[in-house]
Amino acid sequence: LAAGPDGAMWVTLVHGGAIVRVTARGEVTTFPVAPDSRPSIITVGADGALWFTRNGDDRVGRISTDGALSAVELPSGSAPFGITQGSDGALWFTAMQSGMVGRLAVTGELTDLHPVGGAPSMITTGPDNALWFTMNQANAIGRLTTSGDLTVRELPTAASGPVGIATTHDDAVWFTELRAERIGRIPLHDAIQEIDLPGKPHAVVADPDDGVWVSLWGSDQIARVSGDGDIVTLDLPAGSEPHGLTIGPEGALWAALESGFVVRLPA
Repeated sequence: LAAGPDGAMWVTLVHGGAIVRVTARGEVTTFPVAPDSRPSIITVGADGALWFTRNGDDRVGRISTDGALSAVELPSGSAPFGITQGSDGALWFTAMQSGMVGRLAVTGELTDLHPVGGAPSMITTGPDNALWFTMNQANAIGRLTTSGDLTVRELPTAASGPVGIATTHDDAVWFTELRAERIGRIPLHDAIQEIDLPGKPHAVVADPDDGVWVSLWGSDQIARVSGDGDIVTLDLPAGSEPHGLTIGPEGALWAALESGFVVRLPA
């Protein structure tokens, strides 16, 4: 789920092999990609288009706001998942199966592949302009500069299952620990902090004012965690299974639900 430059929400349908555009008025347009493409994470590129990982057929897709689709083929067995715009204007993505972090120019040229291991999952550009990503099978957070220097920080809780990651306004990186049911925070030069949550956190996104929003699997809730660690939970209908999160142009939180809906929470 990503907020597009056209003011609409752009949603990946993993099992449907499609991208969906949802306006603020609830108008839905579907753009088929490919049956086995498994579109996963989507972000806005420096060229104003939406770029998304195709986890099922080893490609990174691109869709313009008028619906024109194209794709860049990756090495076989990549299984790309996370994607973000880097501080250098390129798209940076994770390849979970091959254990790589790659760089893709907006012209479609695959310029770099960095072996990092550990099943890299979601990725974000940090406050220091480096790429930060969760290493799901290594129980660690990776940091990769745009010049290719890699640093790995092990997490305090064993087998925590890190997945989501986001940069916030307090010059920190927040990440989810799905198996440990915790959210973590990394100030750039301080120790990792962890906070218990009442569910299995998956995605995380910065709140425009303070702290973060987190989707909680298994409990049909969305949690807001303040910068001081205070937690407020919002209940969703049973069976919602919240997944992706993003902040809309008006500052409100949007969530994609595995039950087949996109919801907007008042700002």
